[in-house]
Amino acid sequence: MANWWRSLGSVFWALDRAMGGQRRPTRVQKWVARHPIGVGLCVAVPFTLFLLMVSREEQPDDPLFAVVFGLLMGLVFSLTAVSERLRQRRLKRLGIWDGS
Repeated sequence: MANWWRSLGSVFWALDRAMGGQRRPTRVQKWVARHPIGVGLCVAVPFTLFLLMVSREEQPDDPLFAVVFGLLMGLVFSLTAVSERLRQRRLKRLGIWDGS
């Protein structure tokens, strides 16, 4: 089992390097890595409100779809922020970036 996770991690980091993951993070990337829950909320709340507004015109009885889909979008963006945090941690560990 540990071998499987290790190979999956190696594939992830190889893909990250291919996409330019060895570069220093920008100011926005630093903020995102520090606040993954805030990023998720900043995406989920407006997206949910927009879907509620659109669904009110078409189906006023079903706001659950808008809430669930908004929360899923927030979750996706939060997980992306967590992966950015892991990338920055890796850059520090490799000595490519000093964290400032």
